[in-house]
Amino acid sequence: METAIAFIIIFGSIVFFHELGHFIFAKKAGIMVREFAIGMGPKIFGMTKGETLYTIRLLPIGGYVRMAGEDMDSVELQPGFRLGIHVNNDNEIDLIALNQNKQFPDMLFLEVEKADLTNEMFIEGYDEEESFVRYKIARNARINENGNETFIAPYDRQFGSKTVGQRSMAIFAGPLFNFILAFFIFLILGLLQGVPTYEPVITTVVADGPAAQAGMKDGDLVTKINGSPISTWDELSEEVKVSPNQKMGFTVDRKGETLEFSMIPKEVTSGKEKLGQIGVQYVSPLEKNPIKAVAFGAEQTYDWTKRIFTLLGSLITGKFSIDDLSGPVGIYKATEEVAQYGVFNLMHWAAILSINLGIMNLLPLPALDGGRLLFFLFEAVRGKPVDKQKEGMVHFVGIMLLMVLMVVVTWNDIQRFFF
Repeated sequence: METAIAFIIIFGSIVFFHELGHFIFAKKAGIMVREFAIGMGPKIFGMTKGETLYTIRLLPIGGYVRMAGEDMDSVELQPGFRLGIHVNNDNEIDLIALNQNKQFPDMLFLEVEKADLTNEMFIEGYDEEESFVRYKIARNARINENGNETFIAPYDRQFGSKTVGQRSMAIFAGPLFNFILAFFIFLILGLLQGVPTYEPVITTVVADGPAAQAGMKDGDLVTKINGSPISTWDELSEEVKVSPNQKMGFTVDRKGETLEFSMIPKEVTSGKEKLGQIGVQYVSPLEKNPIKAVAFGAEQTYDWTKRIFTLLGSLITGKFSIDDLSGPVGIYKATEEVAQYGVFNLMHWAAILSINLGIMNLLPLPALDGGRLLFFLFEAVRGKPVDKQKEGMVHFVGIMLLMVLMVVVTWNDIQRFFF
């Protein structure tokens, strides 16, 4: 149960920030956002505030921001269609009822002759007395169909009406917010836990190892190796790794006292490499410093971004196969393992997942944010947008392929963890 709660909180937070990026920059561009959804599938909770419906949906596998002008969003009123309208004090239509069985106070009924709900925003037709009438539609007008109301979106409030730059930013902002979330999680970890100093301090000396035999002790700070100064654990580790079976001299600071030790790193095999080891273990000392915590947040975000791109490169070159990929089941099992080591480790895991989601969405594949950005790039180069039907077909095929990949990855996870 605790794992399920942790998974929902982590994944829900990552998806929330991703969609929040889309939402903020869509609103900034003046685009009407019809729905802000966390999760997919059937709605389990919904609340309308302003012109946006906020929902939580059953399946915790994603989310979306539905913008006006996308996915067959518009309503067309054909000649001869009978509907009900409500007119405000400015003699503008503020409500259109498509189902005439629904009665509203002061409702008027007319038969449509001509209508434009997005550009000129008017309805012409014949009223119940068969008189020809023309009404302007208010910019905040609503359409009611079987009790469900949505706002009419004037063309200048629709996604397609905006510049390539505005549309691109509204799409790019989702992955961008995943990187921002990761940065703030690492920043908080730096503030609460402290920032690793990476000083070459020996945490534990392993019994009977070269370091123990030479006389080194827990807490020794290594300042020089073979007479050359060192300042980080990585420098110490690298010097030892490349020196198997070679005599090495260590200068150590032990509580203010300078000591000298000599030892020969033993040779160990790692894959095809021969590496040196002196038998010590390391946990970096932590320092609580707000300025360093900011730098730590940026460094960790950059380092993990680079690592994930490296893994993607391995997948492309064949060093990493599709069988090694994990989907929601694999992420759930990994969350279960990480949760055993405390909330700080869960936070670290959430930051990595957030970066991963940001990178995955930026891949130039159909149906992903990166795929949409690629179409905007084509539009900017060509000077005109790609045909909507062709683009829609490409994204549809992309969605189908992603669904197939999701099924394959999920099945691999099930076999890996439950069989």
